[in-house]
Amino acid sequence: MDRFVKHTGLVVPLDRSNVDTDAIIPKQFLKSIKRSGFGPNAFDEWRYMDHGEPGMDNSSRPRNPNFVLNLDRYQGATILLARANFGCGSSREHAPWALQDYGFKAVIAESFADIFFNNCFKIGLLPIVCSKAELNSLFGLTEQSTGYTLTIDLENQLLVRSDGHVVPFDIDAFRKKCLLNGWDDIGLTLLHEQEIREFESKRKLRQPWLFS
Repeated sequence: MDRFVKHTGLVVPLDRSNVDTDAIIPKQFLKSIKRSGFGPNAFDEWRYMDHGEPGMDNSSRPRNPNFVLNLDRYQGATILLARANFGCGSSREHAPWALQDYGFKAVIAESFADIFFNNCFKIGLLPIVCSKAELNSLFGLTEQSTGYTLTIDLENQLLVRSDGHVVPFDIDAFRKKCLLNGWDDIGLTLLHEQEIREFESKRKLRQPWLFS
């Protein structure tokens, strides 16, 4: 996965609590196990006025003009603001896949559902827990200022607002190290590639019948 060190991006405010994974990516789009291709259907039931199905031409579908991701001012947003209990519901990995494929690099919320939170780290999508007071401030700034951007400095664990105000955030040290280096589960395993090769070589000598 890609490394996450520092990112500055346009912020979009999704002012809703208890956003579940079925809202993030509806169940009919879960037929694929690839990580790509889900972005056009992220928040499908909120973004479009009709019922979406896999294989539809999304460019010709009627869009909900009142949904925040459809507003011109938020096109190209890479940082999502949300409220409490984001990513609740079922444990589908497709939810963070859809957000990442849409273009989001990070989600900032008051709290996250545990499984969704863990799944984000596995693909390099950074979930940041922020206090309600700071979130209220960010929502206000984002809604009042067109093109509002925020800088996420993972190495120093800071949210840097455009006015210079900094907000520290917590992150598990191991997860932080993985994000900074771009290590997913496969990448972590490959750090021990030489030891794995040596083990397999010795195993072939001890148990050759397993390899015949």
